[in-house]
Amino acid sequence: MEHFAVFRTPQTILYGRESFKQIGAEAALRGQKALIVSDQVMTSLGYVKECQKYLEHAGVESEIYTGVESEPKDSYVSEGLVHFQNTSCEIVISLGGGSCIDTAKAIAVLATNGGYIGDYRANRTIAEKASIPHLAIPTTAGTGSEATDVTVITNTTTDVKMMIKQPSFMPAVAIVDPLLSISSPQQVTAATGIDALSHAIEAYLSKRAHPMTDTFALSAMKLIIENIKSAYIDGENLDAREAMSLGALQAGMAFTNASVCLVHGMSRPIGALFHVPHGFSNAMLLPAVLEYSKESCTDRLADLGRLFQPGSVPLSNEEAADVAVASVKSLCASLEIPNLKSWGIDETVFKNAISKMAADALDSGSPAYNPRLPTQAELEELYQLCYNYQFTSEERVR
Repeated sequence: MEHFAVFRTPQTILYGRESFKQIGAEAALRGQKALIVSDQVMTSLGYVKECQKYLEHAGVESEIYTGVESEPKDSYVSEGLVHFQNTSCEIVISLGGGSCIDTAKAIAVLATNGGYIGDYRANRTIAEKASIPHLAIPTTAGTGSEATDVTVITNTTTDVKMMIKQPSFMPAVAIVDPLLSISSPQQVTAATGIDALSHAIEAYLSKRAHPMTDTFALSAMKLIIENIKSAYIDGENLDAREAMSLGALQAGMAFTNASVCLVHGMSRPIGALFHVPHGFSNAMLLPAVLEYSKESCTDRLADLGRLFQPGSVPLSNEEAADVAVASVKSLCASLEIPNLKSWGIDETVFKNAISKMAADALDSGSPAYNPRLPTQAELEELYQLCYNYQFTSEERVR
C-alpha cells in the first residue's frame, strides 16, 4: 500500500428494490432539466419512459439521447454533448449498462470543461471544473461504473479503448435498483456477473489495494460467488438479483480506489478491435490471467479459494490458491462463457492483431498494478492462449 490511501464514492448512493422511484427527487435537488442517456433496449423495455414519468412528477423536464450501442464511442459522446447543449439541460441521467453510464460521464465532464474526451486520457488534460451533476442508474449487475471515477471510451479513429480516470468523472448519485436487472438475458447475466467478479478480484490483487478496498472487494466476491448461479438459472430470483447488484456496486467501489489489473488491460483492445462486449471479454480472460498471476499472489488468491470452498477442511495457501483458479474456470464453464474462438473471431485476424493488442494493453496502465508484471512477449503468449482457452466444469448449469 502507498503511504496514504484514497477512497472516493458518489455523494449519494441509493440501493435496493424500487430505489429507481427516487430519481425524480434526487434530480430535482440538482437541476430542472435532464438529459437521459440510454439506448434502444431501455426504450423498448419502457424504462426510459418510466424515468421521464418520475422526473415529471418531481417537476423536472427531460430530453433523451438513446444513440448508445454496445461499447461506448467518442462519437456517442459528441452527439450526446451537442444534444445536451442544444436543449439547455442542467443535469445528466444515465440509464442502462456500463456503456450508457460511461458515455454520460464523458458528456457531464465535457459540458463544463470542454475539449475532446481523448484529451483527458493519461491526465494530459485535467478536468478542473466540477462536472454537470450526473445521476447513474445501472440496469445490469456488472460494471459498477455507477460508483467509479473511470470512463472507457473507444477512439473511433485509432480503434483504441481509452481508459480515463479522474475524480470529476465520478457520478454525483448512484441509484442501484435490482428490479431493473431482471430484464437482463441469461447470457448477459453471466457475462456481467463475471465482469463484476473480475473487478472485485483484481481490486483485491492490485498493488494499490488497501484496507478499505479490501473490505468491499471481499464482500463483493462473497456476494457474487454465492448468488451468480442462482441469478443465471432464474432471472426472476429477486434475492439473487439484489445480492448481485450490491456485489457489483461494492466491486466498483473497490476497483475505482485500488485499480483493476491485467484482465482489464488485455480486455480493452479485444473490445476495441473485435467489438466483444466488455463483460464477455473480461470473462474470457479471467481464468488464464489468474493462472499466470498465481505465483505472485498466492496468499491473496487463497482468500478467494476459501470463499469458493468454505468448510472445516484446512487448506494451505498454495492449495487454496489452486482452488481459486480451478473454481473460476469451473464457474465460467458452468455459465457457458465462450472463448474467443467460439465467439467467432477469425484466428488469422486475431493473430495478426496480437502485437498491437499487447502494446495497447501495456499502454493502458492497468497491467502495471498486476501482482505479476508482464512483458510484451508474455502478453502476446497470453492472448494466444486465451484464443482457444478451455474452461472445465464437472456439471454445466441449466
